[in-house]
Amino acid sequence: MITFDEAFDIVINSAKGQTTERVTLENAVGRILAEDATADMDMPPFNKSAVDGYACKRSDIGEAMEVVEVIAAGRRPVNAISEGQCSQIMTGAMIPEGADTVIMVEDTEKADGNKIRFTGRKTSANICYTAEDIHAGQLVLKKGTLLRPQELAILATFGFAKPVVYKKPVVGVISTGDELVESDVNPAISQIRNSNSTQTIAQIITAGAEFRYFGIARDTEADTREKIGAALSNTDIVILTGGVSMGEFDYVPKVLQDLGITIRFKSIAVQPGRPTVFGVKEHKYIFGLPGNPVSSFVQFELLVKPLIHKLMGHDYQPSMITLPMGETYTRKKTTRKTLMPVYFKDGLVFPVEYHGSAHIHAFVAAQGILAIEIGKTTLLKGELVDVRQI
Repeated sequence: MITFDEAFDIVINSAKGQTTERVTLENAVGRILAEDATADMDMPPFNKSAVDGYACKRSDIGEAMEVVEVIAAGRRPVNAISEGQCSQIMTGAMIPEGADTVIMVEDTEKADGNKIRFTGRKTSANICYTAEDIHAGQLVLKKGTLLRPQELAILATFGFAKPVVYKKPVVGVISTGDELVESDVNPAISQIRNSNSTQTIAQIITAGAEFRYFGIARDTEADTREKIGAALSNTDIVILTGGVSMGEFDYVPKVLQDLGITIRFKSIAVQPGRPTVFGVKEHKYIFGLPGNPVSSFVQFELLVKPLIHKLMGHDYQPSMITLPMGETYTRKKTTRKTLMPVYFKDGLVFPVEYHGSAHIHAFVAAQGILAIEIGKTTLLKGELVDVRQI
């Protein structure tokens, strides 16, 4: 049995063989950028007005000024501004030569003839200057960046209509056990519906990968071998839930070895999730997760999701929050790292009522996972704790 930190390092350091593809911007959200992106132009590309108003010389705003033209956004100014002149200008339009200030339209009034007068007490320049945001040639997004809507706006701004991104890994999903039936089946007295596959598939999608479902492997070595073999041939990562402990019908470890999978670990000092198996074969990765849904859920979040991101060129960083405990929590067994569901209330952290690794309903109320390290028995009320948000 190894520590969780050791297991995490083994999983992440196993990631190899990332491949790339070009996608349209519309299909790039949630993907990982596979090349640096540099600006092909200054931004703004010219001095532009930050407001609707009148472009003029600051030295003239105490006098009535003649309006020589109207400058709309997207139109190049025709006239330079001389003393006593101004141009009506729209937000985003190019500043005409000779102007150094834009006075806001609400700070003006009509004067005699084709003139306006500044009525405000003072004004800023109200100009967005060339390259004040970005210089041409400047790095705007680094390789490995997760592309959110705001990053896509940057790519669009600088002409990356088809960015190069890492390919999504395909994750195969298999549940094991004669006791399982699919969710649309009315279970017999000794059966339960297969919730693990639904949960795992949803986690895969949320992590940004693609999935293929290979069904339920029955408790025979032949069926287990057939489904794992099919998954290995058609996916990058294989996730099995159940069949990885020491029961008489738990064939997964033997089948993995027979299929040439190198088992890197098969037991972690965590609760829940101790009987978690991880193996590799060339550029294929396989996880055997415990059959209890909480164990499966937690170990996916802590081990599988970071690997998915790593294969897409991204170092996954979970959202963490530090808050005080709202009550004292004590545990009896301290030989394993405990991963406990918690919720937040009034800026404090409270344990969710939790009956063990089969109690997935507890995670409906959970907002985070709190880790209690090996050897620690008590978390005191008011003690600051780090919570991984889910």
